[in-house]
Amino acid sequence: MPQPDLVIFDFDGVLVDSEIIAARVEAEMITQAGYEITGAELSERYAGLTFKDIMLKIEEVAAIPFQASLIDQAEAMVDQRLRADVRAIEGAREAVASVTANRCICSNSRAERIGFMAEKTGLAPFFAGRIYSSLETPTRNPKPAPDVFLHAAATLGANPRNSFVVEDSVHGIAGAKAAGMRVIGFTGASHSYPGHADALTEAGAETVIRRWADFPGVLAALSEWSA
Repeated sequence: MPQPDLVIFDFDGVLVDSEIIAARVEAEMITQAGYEITGAELSERYAGLTFKDIMLKIEEVAAIPFQASLIDQAEAMVDQRLRADVRAIEGAREAVASVTANRCICSNSRAERIGFMAEKTGLAPFFAGRIYSSLETPTRNPKPAPDVFLHAAATLGANPRNSFVVEDSVHGIAGAKAAGMRVIGFTGASHSYPGHADALTEAGAETVIRRWADFPGVLAALSEWSA
């Protein structure tokens, strides 16, 4: 059976149920700063972006200048909540373990944050030395730029066109597609919303799954189809 060169997992909202936690904290702080928004609204509109980029996009539409110090305050508060509350998404560990090809994480989160969440959720042993933060690549360009995906592929000797990415956000899919990679959408986290699967498909996901139990069969089928 054909095998991909590399299987890349986004982290937040794909392997760990962290997006909803971060979104609630960030929405609360943005609301206090003068722009009212809920965690659900923030997730739907801006999932996959860094908090800095979320602030910039809101500034564009609302003409509200945020203080730069809000970034550090939000980072600290989100870290605190994640350390206490983050959990692996059901079936994530088993799905990752089923991948016989090379595998890695590509995320917009800081490597330190990914690290403590991976340890807390028992995912760390599956990705030792293969966690890539877009903020710590040579260009430091976050998704939707393709840079972190291309950096991972180059580092691990993988052909981007024979690599698969699992993503839960439109912005993440845009980055993966720009890198020339194939994408499986995922909607199994708590921040998922009505129309989420359709949005991921429209962004370029070849298929969308809601349960990790479906992942091994889907990956095998898509790998066979590409032969």
